[in-house]
Amino acid sequence: MGSIVKRGKNSYRLVVELGRDAQGRRLRKTKTIRLTEKMSPKKLKEYLELELAKFQLEVEAGTYVSPEKMYFRDFVLDEWFPKFVEKKYSPANIRNTRYIINAHIIPEFGDMRLDAIKSMHCVSFMDKLHDPDARKFGEKGKRLSGSTILNIYKALDSIFKKAVEWRLIKENPMDGVERPKMDRWKKQYYNEEEAREVIAALYQEPVEWRLYFLGLMLGGFRRGELLALEWKDVDFEQNLIHVTKSISLTKDGQPVETPPKTDSEGTVAMPDWYMRELEAYQKQWKKQRLQVIDRWEGGDREYVFHNGFGRPWHHTTPTGKWRKFIQKHGLKHIRLHDLRHTAATLLIEADADLKAVQERFRHSRYQTTADFYAHVTKKVSIETAAKLEKFAPTAFGHQLDTN
Repeated sequence: MGSIVKRGKNSYRLVVELGRDAQGRRLRKTKTIRLTEKMSPKKLKEYLELELAKFQLEVEAGTYVSPEKMYFRDFVLDEWFPKFVEKKYSPANIRNTRYIINAHIIPEFGDMRLDAIKSMHCVSFMDKLHDPDARKFGEKGKRLSGSTILNIYKALDSIFKKAVEWRLIKENPMDGVERPKMDRWKKQYYNEEEAREVIAALYQEPVEWRLYFLGLMLGGFRRGELLALEWKDVDFEQNLIHVTKSISLTKDGQPVETPPKTDSEGTVAMPDWYMRELEAYQKQWKKQRLQVIDRWEGGDREYVFHNGFGRPWHHTTPTGKWRKFIQKHGLKHIRLHDLRHTAATLLIEADADLKAVQERFRHSRYQTTADFYAHVTKKVSIETAAKLEKFAPTAFGHQLDTN
């Protein structure tokens, strides 16, 4: 049995009666509804009756929890994580978010009531993250990176936003907390001369690693996109590689495939010489498969880059291999992901149209490409202007008029 009780001008209480306990006391669940828009009497009546019916179903199903009885730990682990994070995030982001909440957020807020957490609690917590002892693992005394602090902020903000959206609390206490600024990372890349040195060194390495790293540096692929590449995604006739999936996580020894980052499926045209080498490698690949057919682990999947038995490389293997490669050959140190930036930089410095670069790198917005490679376009602009120096009046025997 349920009822609706008017509490104030725009406030109503929903009441669901649950009978009496062993001592004869009445059992009930209540929920407050606050109106945010003006309604006609008929529409208001229909709205409140619908909310009461939904509330009764929640109570009968045992899914309703009173906000005053909800603890932060219970909300995060039983509600927010399984009902939001696990349904919306990629496997890699799920793993990272799980670490953040277990290592940093739960220890701070876990035993507090959800509705008792205020902005000042959050302000103090975010401030403590800048202390050297905030790091839970790794090198002691070394501060958390700006990106880690920002990710903690985002996770905590998401938790409270969902608590507001699901009507467990009225306001998000993170609304009063300043968003931390991430340390500005200086982009690293190889210029044309350095890229030539890298390519020369790659021809001293096994063919599969040479083609993998060249794919990153010339095609601008992300690490996981080439890890998930299969022969069916390669078009030798038109020199195209299709990006349809990515591997950014290995779980229980098995690769976890996901759609490319930010839905960036697309097609990348590659140099003819690269595709001819890739085609020759495919013939070698097929011969090797026949040699280990009784130990083949790939089933009918045909990953271009694999462990020798058909299973894709572990998602962290290329990073370690790249680090050893540049150390071995004494090359300039840049991150593996910086090979993607190198690909864009080489194209822009070769006067490639920025719109074409956007499409090649599958950025959803032109402005993303323009902002990301502003340092390169500025350099190109200066170099372009310098080409006009040959028209200086002094070259024709005239003095400069500087008055």
